[in-house]
Amino acid sequence: MAISRLLRSAFVLFTLLPGVTTAGDGPLRIGVSGPAGEDASQPAWSMREGIRIAAAAINEAGGVLGRPVQLVEYGATHHGGRGAYAAAAQPVPGDLAAGIGAVSTGGTGADAASAALLHYQQARIPFIAALATGASRAYPSRTQEWADDFIFHVSASDTVQAEMMGAEAVDRRGFTRIAILYDEMGREQTGQELLERALARRDIRPVLVERFPQRRSGVIPQLKRIRAADAQAILIHGPAPRLNRLADGMARLEWFVPLIGNRAQATPDSIEDAHWDTEGARVPQTFIPDRITPQRRAFMDAWRQRTGSTRIPAPSAAAQGYDSMLLLAAAIRQAGSARGDDIRAALENLHAPVTGLIMTYHRPFSRTHHEALTAPGELPMGELRNGRIVFAWQEERWRAASR
Repeated sequence: MAISRLLRSAFVLFTLLPGVTTAGDGPLRIGVSGPAGEDASQPAWSMREGIRIAAAAINEAGGVLGRPVQLVEYGATHHGGRGAYAAAAQPVPGDLAAGIGAVSTGGTGADAASAALLHYQQARIPFIAALATGASRAYPSRTQEWADDFIFHVSASDTVQAEMMGAEAVDRRGFTRIAILYDEMGREQTGQELLERALARRDIRPVLVERFPQRRSGVIPQLKRIRAADAQAILIHGPAPRLNRLADGMARLEWFVPLIGNRAQATPDSIEDAHWDTEGARVPQTFIPDRITPQRRAFMDAWRQRTGSTRIPAPSAAAQGYDSMLLLAAAIRQAGSARGDDIRAALENLHAPVTGLIMTYHRPFSRTHHEALTAPGELPMGELRNGRIVFAWQEERWRAASR
């Protein structure tokens, strides 16, 4: 299928970089990991489609170093909601140039994620985690003594999201009496702690910290205590669809305050199947689908051509996969090589800016820093409105349009 001329033209300049060999030697094999098929979540599926669209555009522009990109996709099985990938124990093929994928960092999934990434680390093959927000214990290169770190990250971490939520509640909206509702399982307690720290940096202590019940029961008791504490807003941290449960409870009590949740609360189920009570809830995002730049329009047109739909189930995940592929392509071109050590070194010192959907990346990584998205002010706050995610603040939309 033909990729939009605008999307294809974004890659042409890469082939004109000086000092880069274009001699072909077979396809460049890029591993793509994470839940697939019937087991794929909508964020994981969206991430894969974003990677596929970027790879197709790169190939239509001539490939990388004169070689086509070949995606080697791994179908992993997600067991029992625990985040454990069956493919975690499989070794990484030695002919991969690099990898991109989803990483579960909650509960037992963190152990599986660590095992999967350990294969890349030991094989000295760069891997970009394009769908992961959780604790660093899932990253073996950061919890063990490794001379070189081959694991990179293109996603808004829990730390970044907590900072965005604190800024939204206090700096922008002036709330001083804030409650926190968090999930009691796995890494979500870390999210609660990060939210408390974000508020503390603004000299705010939560009026109440409550946990969601472990079973899928209502949250009426928690909401009654939050109401009694005279909270002006509620910060939510946990997996989806906690926002729906909270909104349902508020409707039953006929008591409403603004809701600000972590990114997981903006899943399609939370948005499209939610009660009207979630209207106006705010969630951090890395990408909001709005046709405000030629590159965004080209990407959204390519999405429609590829999937037959204008609906992107998880826009942030799609953009993170797309941008990860662009960053890898830029690193391989700069390195002039498909060797893992050369690609890692290039990622840590990218000379030219890389214009992605989320932002234009100026040296996003360094030798000691492998997180691309660390500045909360560069990412937009989304708002749930009429079954869609839109920009909560017009100035953030203008900023995105100027990139």
